Amino acid sequence: MPEPLKNQFGPAIPEQIAAALERVWPAFKTGAFMRDVLEGYAELELMARAVKIATSLRRHLPADYEEALALLLKSLGPKPEENQWSGELPFFHLPHTTFVAAYGLEHFEASMHAQYELTQRFTAEFSIRPFLERHPAETLERLRLWARDPSVHVRRLVSEGTRPRLPWASRLRAFQKDPRPVLALLEKLKDDPELYVRRSVANNLNDIGKDHPGLLVETAERWLAGAPEGRAWVVRHALRSAVKRGETEALRVLGYGSGARVALENVCIQPASVRLGEAVTLSFELVNLEKGVQRVMVDFRIQFVKAAGKVGPKVFKLRAVEMASGERVLFRKRVLLAALTTRKHYPGRHRVEALLNGEVRALGSFELSA
Repeated sequence: MPEPLKNQFGPAIPEQIAAALERVWPAFKTGAFMRDVLEGYAELELMARAVKIATSLRRHLPADYEEALALLLKSLGPKPEENQWSGELPFFHLPHTTFVAAYGLEHFEASMHAQYELTQRFTAEFSIRPFLERHPAETLERLRLWARDPSVHVRRLVSEGTRPRLPWASRLRAFQKDPRPVLALLEKLKDDPELYVRRSVANNLNDIGKDHPGLLVETAERWLAGAPEGRAWVVRHALRSAVKRGETEALRVLGYGSGARVALENVCIQPASVRLGEAVTLSFELVNLEKGVQRVMVDFRIQFVKAAGKVGPKVFKLRAVEMASGERVLFRKRVLLAALTTRKHYPGRHRVEALLNGEVRALGSFELSA
């Protein structure tokens, strides 16, 4: 079991923040600040700890927000070199960005300058979102400028901070409804020289596709026209969730036509009855029935039994194959049916299906018991 992230965000974080502030502002009362922060700190999760530190900073820094922010920025020290670790503890600057998001919305210029500095040390992808909601036009205009910034971290903020469905963050409902302002930013970044930025662009476009599958396909087709390999990778990565969902238009863009002409043979699901904590192994052979070469995207799906007898599908990736006429390809996958943090298993009959270029083919089932 991986160590909880909050364990990397222990009392050493506020201690270092206090020490840095005291160096630039000797009047800072470190003892009172630490007593304030650590009251109830151990019970809090990662994000709540950042909020607790930011709230305590507000109490112990000058009452004027811009004066307090100036001290926080002064305490940061020099920026690390691009792609270099600063030597500070993980998530060290999360309370700083939380401070800006919580208290800086009515101080646009000062707060945007702070996020520009902070994102080059950590990331301002969470703190920029309240500004997109409160000051959408002004924030989007600033992000348009930052899309051409020399810093890779600032450019990445433009795409990562505008993701409609950014993990760990509240959704940007306005962009879920109308993602065109976000797409205009992604257009500026789709050929960024850094994979770090292009990966963020792909993740943003993937988010957009969950609410606007047609717009995702339209954008993917347009971007693929004469695309260099870097942009083609962005498109493939952006389409991954649509491919997993078996959306035929997304598969078509990638060159996988609907209705693969193949035969499924020698299907085997073992054991037919399995207990919680054990594993089931699926195997089958695919035979190309076309007279020529055929490309097939092969996945499979388990219809997991949920609480109260409901069913929830889970897609497992296999691989894409290019099959010669009459060629036979074996696929095999082992699935562990242990309790996971992301999935709980329930007894019952679980149906198994193959997804061939998005088309569903029944494979059989297995019985899971407690």
